[in-house]
Amino acid sequence: MIKAIFFDLDNTLLNRDASVERFIENQYYRLIQYLAKIPIDHYCKRFIELDAGGYMWKDKVYQQLVKEFDIELISWEALLNDYVEFFHFSCVPFCNLHSLLRSLSAYSLGIISNGHGAFQLRNIHALGIEEYLEVILLSEWEGVRKPDPEIFNRGLEKLHVLPEESIFIGDHIENDVKAAREAGMKTMWKRNGRNGDGSADYAIDVLDEIPNLVEKLSGKLKSSR
Repeated sequence: MIKAIFFDLDNTLLNRDASVERFIENQYYRLIQYLAKIPIDHYCKRFIELDAGGYMWKDKVYQQLVKEFDIELISWEALLNDYVEFFHFSCVPFCNLHSLLRSLSAYSLGIISNGHGAFQLRNIHALGIEEYLEVILLSEWEGVRKPDPEIFNRGLEKLHVLPEESIFIGDHIENDVKAAREAGMKTMWKRNGRNGDGSADYAIDVLDEIPNLVEKLSGKLKSSR
């Protein structure tokens, strides 16, 4: 029987692509006195390219932007600080996020996410979803990152559930799906338009698919005992 459901954050609950697009446009206009010589479409497009879906450290991104666009009136450190301070104001949830979490109220819910603790927690608060969560594990504060099974094990221990009684839902095949399966958990992959390798129990396109699939996974567990 399924008792707990864990989620990744970025590109699973948080529409990171939409959030980044909103943020970088807002940053340009917020700091236009320093960036006006750069066409906004060039600045935004290059940031998104360098960001690489969130897998490039932002200090490297801003250092490269300053170099490529010959930005002299503001430092890369100031641009980075602006990102850290203001990103959460641009957070965009995936559709029906709150109704999904409400529909799963019979289960213990948690987030396991890589990233800087305070930064990710502000994003969670911005989405307004902390009231639904019993546990939040963020890699910086835990001192361990996905795909290390230790961070999954800590979540299971905090909710007092066995791996086979839990589901992990995330967008990254290696860090989320395969790592959670290695820890003994059931898995759902949020594919976000990509092709997978069949390693997840289920692949989903939208959050609305989750409740019925949770019931199916729970039914599989019951019938296999």
